Amino acid sequence: MSSISMASEKWIRRLLCAAAMVSTAAAFCILLVLIHLVLPLFTSGGLGTVLSWQWLPFQGQFGILPMVVGSLLLSLGALVAATPLAVGVSCFVQVLAPDKVRGACLAVVHYMTSIPTVIYGFVSVFLLVPLMRQWFDRGTGFSLLTAMIALTLLILPTIVLVFHATLREVDRTARATCAALGFSRPSYIRRVLLPLSRRGLLAAVILGFGRAVGDTLISLMLAGNAPMIPSSALDSIRTLTAHIALVVATDSQSTFYHSVFASGLILFLIMILINLALRRLGSSLAP
Repeated sequence: MSSISMASEKWIRRLLCAAAMVSTAAAFCILLVLIHLVLPLFTSGGLGTVLSWQWLPFQGQFGILPMVVGSLLLSLGALVAATPLAVGVSCFVQVLAPDKVRGACLAVVHYMTSIPTVIYGFVSVFLLVPLMRQWFDRGTGFSLLTAMIALTLLILPTIVLVFHATLREVDRTARATCAALGFSRPSYIRRVLLPLSRRGLLAAVILGFGRAVGDTLISLMLAGNAPMIPSSALDSIRTLTAHIALVVATDSQSTFYHSVFASGLILFLIMILINLALRRLGSSLAP
């Protein structure tokens, strides 16, 4: 029986190793393909055109930097809005809420993670966009702020679930001791629970940022898709993901064509940096 168990464990290790190798090879191949398709920009001298601030393809200007700025503004803005909300929801659910309310809140959060992104975008187009147009009486309602609100709702469940898992583990070991010391619940949250859970919060924030920067439909449907640097939150923007989805190139030898893959490469590198940050965080959390 033990020999069978050892053999099965060996096969399990081999399967897991093969899965890891296939995943790594797939990511590496995608990176190589993107680099290969961007290389003509270096040889033709078109890299300077792509790394510029003007997207005017019919005038030979293919700058993608406005899209980079748009991606960062939208992602970071949604992250700044979602993080305090997620902290509040997580602390309420874990410490302050009665058991029935806790279960209902967690059920709603889990349900929000299963809602397709297109539903968030579709509902926002018909509800949020008219409200923004009416409240501010400026523009069409398709703006950085509109997309930021919808994206905040999209990434909020991810941050809540990851951070709440950390809170639950910390609370399990610390609550009884703090109650014996006379801590009130708000004081316990502020002085004990949040400081001990800060690394879990950082992990949740990084995952939320990865979800935000990689999203396509919210920015495509709500941000207005203007390739420009916004002067206010009510201006339209275009993100890298929306730019890739919008631009359909037919000439495989033009700078127009290769600039799309430059956008993909920049987005891929951003995601690599996020994963490296997660890996570094995981190493720091190891005992």
